Amino acid sequence: MHTDSEIKHLLENRYTLYNNTDFIGTDPIQIPHRFQRKEDIEIAGFLTATISWGQRKSIISNANRLMELMDNSPYEFLMETSFVSDSLIMSHTLTKEANDIRKFVHRTFNGNDCLFFLESLKNIYSQHGGLEQVFTEGYRHEQTAFSALKHFRKVFLSVEHEHRVTKHLSDVTANSSAKRLNMYLRWMVRADENGVDFGLWKHIPASALMLPLDVHTGDVARALNLLQRKQNDWKAVEEITAVLRSFDPVDPIKYDFSLFGIGAFEGKKEQFPII
Repeated sequence: MHTDSEIKHLLENRYTLYNNTDFIGTDPIQIPHRFQRKEDIEIAGFLTATISWGQRKSIISNANRLMELMDNSPYEFLMETSFVSDSLIMSHTLTKEANDIRKFVHRTFNGNDCLFFLESLKNIYSQHGGLEQVFTEGYRHEQTAFSALKHFRKVFLSVEHEHRVTKHLSDVTANSSAKRLNMYLRWMVRADENGVDFGLWKHIPASALMLPLDVHTGDVARALNLLQRKQNDWKAVEEITAVLRSFDPVDPIKYDFSLFGIGAFEGKKEQFPII
């Protein structure tokens, strides 16, 4: 059994090891790092996070392809293109740009799903002040990431849509861990002195962020006795994040780098190291 101070020392050590620009080249965060404009970073980051499940090589390859389909200018493409996400409409009635998007696929996220996501993003930027504004409004409801994610989902799905697209947008009110959305919030909110996360959004504090809980972070957290709950759901996210806040109340989710790095790069669960 290891003490809290030993575990914190391990996490701090691995944070220093993994939170650097070398991490970018191995991670889907490299996609929004291709851009300079705030809106391009936000949109590229959101779409990349949306398809961030499965093999990382495939995620990065498909996210790059999606950026190419958007002429490597996501915001301009979004605002200047007409999207139709109704799968009943024949492809020849779509604009060329929308028809190209309709051919996109990443696992179960297909072209019609993608068309709806772009349509909804366009609505968010044209009618709701952009992604930062929507997430910030949601955060202000209860001063929590939970309320930010709840509000964002409501706004995102306010555009007419097929039911199938809802499975690609996590619902925290249904106890989803919302791994990809929490990862996206980390990217946008954390002011990272080492240049990995962007720190673009100034009105949601890093202290309010929640851990992007996945197989790697969950396994390591349980191996270190930081997480007792067996399911990777929102209750588990709350449990592990509370522990991480006891280590660093200002920037608790910096330890995502530590937990993920150990799990992804340092061998099997029974071999997780303790310093």
